[in-house]
Amino acid sequence: MANKNRIFNKAPKPKKTFIQMTFLLALVAFLVFSVMFSIMYILFRYALNINLTEIYKTLDISNRVLVIILFVTSFIVGYALSLLYTHVIISPIHKVIRSMDELAKGNYKERLDFGKQANWFEAVGDFTDSFNQMASELEHTETLNNDFMNNFSHEFKTPIVSIAGFAKLLKKGNLTPQEQMDYLNIIEQESLRLSDMSLSVLNLIKIENQTVLTNVTKFNLSEQIRNSILLLGNKWETKELNLQLDFDEFYIRANEELLKQVWINLLDNAIKFAPNGETISVSIKRKDRSTVVSITNTGSEISPYSQKHIFNKFYQADESHSSQGSGIGLAVVKKIVSLHRGDVCVISGNKKTIFVVTVPDIL
Repeated sequence: MANKNRIFNKAPKPKKTFIQMTFLLALVAFLVFSVMFSIMYILFRYALNINLTEIYKTLDISNRVLVIILFVTSFIVGYALSLLYTHVIISPIHKVIRSMDELAKGNYKERLDFGKQANWFEAVGDFTDSFNQMASELEHTETLNNDFMNNFSHEFKTPIVSIAGFAKLLKKGNLTPQEQMDYLNIIEQESLRLSDMSLSVLNLIKIENQTVLTNVTKFNLSEQIRNSILLLGNKWETKELNLQLDFDEFYIRANEELLKQVWINLLDNAIKFAPNGETISVSIKRKDRSTVVSITNTGSEISPYSQKHIFNKFYQADESHSSQGSGIGLAVVKKIVSLHRGDVCVISGNKKTIFVVTVPDIL
């Protein structure tokens, strides 16, 4: 580690490097021009029989001095012009290096701006747009990571604090049997909640580490969705929700076990946010060699901001975290659908929220 630090400490500063590069490239450019001039002189000498050395010998002292002065002046002016030309070329490169250095330091708000140069050269404009888009994505990723850590800490800390608090009350004693039973029930519920979140995180990690879709079989998608609805029967019956199923029998080639998680998570999400007595509808359609499943719940909406982040890990549209849930389910849905080369989106408005899953045919 010490050697690594010494290497970084000895690295030249961007401004010093820029100056060195400018002078070096200017010298190279000047030498190239000098070589080209020498070649031109040789060609003129032998093609036109012009010998500048003999002409120089015929001059008197004053004219010889004048020629030397002109030669030295030409040398200085030539190098100065080469230096200026090189500076113009190197300046954008220096700006890119400085901006990349800022990104490396973690300043993801850094952006490139070449002004009118971006309009003069299309390539410069394209490079600027690509760099700024990259910086924007890095800034967005940093924000997501921070949000993830904050939500992760909150979701796991809440049940732990609750368990510890009620355990401390039980330890003090002086409680009625009913109070003891209530506190024990809360501890049990919070323990199960913590266990569910741990399993959800492990499941998410397992799915995220999966890069190749395996165990692809042909199965009845309609039957799978009906079974998923039955598994959640207690939840939607308790809220007296109405279910509308609008589909015939559809068969699909996919990973049956993974897709089952998609429907359970989306249906559970719809049940959770649908008010008592409202309606949940499910439809299946075929479109452009793909199967499209829509799950709709009435009575609630998701804000435009939450729609953009709802598939992020541990993100919850309910910022108060008053509703049950870990914010992992929709992240799992997104990953599973992506593994199937499909797409999932949310549409919300007019007291209605629709999750649309598109799964292309897998041959």
